Amino acid sequence: MKKKEHKECTSALLPVRDTLDVIGGKWKLLILISIWEGNKHFREIERSIPKLSTKVLSKELKDLEANQLITRAVLNGFPVRTEYKPTQHSKTLKKVILELHNWGINHRKQIFSDKSEKDNLSVV
Repeated sequence: MKKKEHKECTSALLPVRDTLDVIGGKWKLLILISIWEGNKHFREIERSIPKLSTKVLSKELKDLEANQLITRAVLNGFPVRTEYKPTQHSKTLKKVILELHNWGINHRKQIFSDKSEKDNLSVV
């Protein structure tokens, strides 16, 4: 028996899957926001995000660079420093992140107000 294909669904999901592959995960958007906020150096970025390990930050920065969301420049001097900057392409995500921010605020209100309502009902 041949498996049924859902081309309409696949074509709708593919761009979302691609987006999540680029910006998904626990740290990528937080790192990008940190860089947008002016943290240019590895240690500044690392210190700005609690619980982010050095190893994970290094990997995520490489992924963000590979996807052209940041640039990496090695600055000559002593000591040699590395500077990360957002690309114009990364700034196209700002509307998406603002919507995620707003959704998160509303979701917290929904969850916590529902919980407090349930707690109040259980007391009665």
